[in-house]
Amino acid sequence: LIHASYAAAHGDIAEVLVCMFGPTSDDYGFLHRGTRVRKMHSSYRSTFRTIGDTPVATVTRLGIKHIKKNYNPRRKDRKVKILPYFNEKVTMMYYYPHMKAEVLDSLVDMGYKGIIIVGTGLGHVNRELYPALERARDRGVSVFMTLQTIWGYVHMFVYETGRDMMALGVVPLGNMLPEVAWVKLGWVMGQTDDQAEVKRMMLTPVNDEITEREPYDGYLVYQGGVPEMDEFVRKFRK
Repeated sequence: LIHASYAAAHGDIAEVLVCMFGPTSDDYGFLHRGTRVRKMHSSYRSTFRTIGDTPVATVTRLGIKHIKKNYNPRRKDRKVKILPYFNEKVTMMYYYPHMKAEVLDSLVDMGYKGIIIVGTGLGHVNRELYPALERARDRGVSVFMTLQTIWGYVHMFVYETGRDMMALGVVPLGNMLPEVAWVKLGWVMGQTDDQAEVKRMMLTPVNDEITEREPYDGYLVYQGGVPEMDEFVRKFRK
């Protein structure tokens, strides 16, 4: 809380940020961009991680050290444009093997206008859902694809099933996190119900919810049990 208060009072970053522990100690906190942060452990103190990128900055009681150079700085005019719109008829569907078409059909029948699919691999569901995807498209439902892997990009051109789904109207969302995609879709559909405009707005980044590339240090998940990892950990954990 002290780090967050310091960043809000003295920092020059004008964005929605999450300030949480860097290490498990209180030495410093990370400032994570709101569109790229996720809680990755139920109880670990330094559980919040920037996914597919680096945090924006670190913060201590003495100051802020920027990690990223591209951020939105404070302006002197303090003029803010707020678009407080949200369509609650959007949902998120986590795909699992052998999912039946009736699951997707039921969402459409209940009047949902936008659906975020959290797909496997590069962004896939099984062929059993094809008829339901076609019915959703024909009824004007906007359907988008994100990933269960969390890290990485949706690549629906690689395999036949991905290309089939795009032909059925499913739109890949790059490396947008599933929860972020749900929030953005609700916000977008609160402003327009035109499908072409919904697609355009979803694919137009507001603040790095989709990035052009993943930096070399944007995916760091250490795996225990291997000698090089044990040697690295021993330097910090005696």
